[in-house]
Amino acid sequence: MSRSSVTTQTAGNAAGDALRRWFRSHPLADLADLRRLLGASTSTVFRVLARACYLSSFSHAGRYYTLADRPQFDEHGLWFCGEVRFSKHGTLRATVIVLVCESPAGLTHGELEQLVGLRVHDTLRDLVQAGLLGREQAQSVFVYVAPDRRRATAQLQERRRRLAAAVESMPVAEGKLEAPQIIDVLVEVIRAPRADARAIAARLGAAGRSVSEEDVAAVFVRYALGKKTASSRSGRSRR
Repeated sequence: MSRSSVTTQTAGNAAGDALRRWFRSHPLADLADLRRLLGASTSTVFRVLARACYLSSFSHAGRYYTLADRPQFDEHGLWFCGEVRFSKHGTLRATVIVLVCESPAGLTHGELEQLVGLRVHDTLRDLVQAGLLGREQAQSVFVYVAPDRRRATAQLQERRRRLAAAVESMPVAEGKLEAPQIIDVLVEVIRAPRADARAIAARLGAAGRSVSEEDVAAVFVRYALGKKTASSRSGRSRR
């Protein structure tokens, strides 16, 4: 090995050591932080990061970085550091695909947003259009499912089973939802008769009355209101 190669390798090792020391006391960094730390160009910073095995955030346009062994991922493979989100699956698109495909009952738009802590409307639309996810109707709820037909069918069956169980456990005037919440749902249906479960839940949330999309759907089924929603069309939705 030439002297210049030894010098380059030594410098690379020193930069890698500096990087690891930084992340022992800092959970994450942006590019400006790392350029100042290493006194190096952007391309050099990324070479050092690559050797150290790094992750970029799936929030904030991927602007934040951490070492792969730094996050303490939850059961969904997610790690939140303040407002910054990381996933062991990589990007938001990849994360949404994994979350949906691994979910026994698929996931609704609202459930996904609650999991990742970000707006996912555009991401879901793009994934469905690309055939990387499916979008199906279960009672009055639209559910995102795996693209594989067999897996999607199993997810929809489980979703419908859960909805049926929620309805069975909900007496006419009370249950998981208190009577005032059920009344709120019914009033919103009167005000917006073409709104689906997601829209009704959003309208209630905007008014400071939190009711989940699935609970709204259960009320729809209990009171035979599916026909009053814009989403109560029969058949498989377009992908």
